[in-house]
Amino acid sequence: MKDGISFARLSEIDPNDIAVHMSDPRVAEHMPLLTFEWNVEVAREFIAKKEGYWARDGLGHWAFLSGGRYVGWGGFQKEGDEWDFGLVLRPDAFGLGKRIAKMAIDFAIADKRIPFVTFLLPPSRKNLGALRKLGAKHIGEIEYEDAQFLKFRLDTE
Repeated sequence: MKDGISFARLSEIDPNDIAVHMSDPRVAEHMPLLTFEWNVEVAREFIAKKEGYWARDGLGHWAFLSGGRYVGWGGFQKEGDEWDFGLVLRPDAFGLGKRIAKMAIDFAIADKRIPFVTFLLPPSRKNLGALRKLGAKHIGEIEYEDAQFLKFRLDTE
């Protein structure tokens, strides 16, 4: 735990907390794939899907806690041969993104399964300084599920 921040499994979080988080329009602003309404049942399905990645790959998305309180979710998801990193915070926790991302990237650096990490960001994201400070390099634009994304890569070896 660093600065009161810890990682937990999404299955340890009340699905209602995740549904409320993902229903906030400030969260959806930079999530082009968020085209549906969240409710408790959608959150339960989301948790089950993310837990399935843990079973398949031995790694997946976490819930992020600050002082024991749920502040968002994210982590690593295997996409083909690549480990993609995502981070989705509650609006009242946006300021924790840099610290949480650093903790996750430190985890990736220590994990020999992860020679590099990719990041997909929507073109609406203009402030990319923190990503560049991590050392991530822009490698192009891709289409994923009918949406455009900027793709970055960070070598971890």
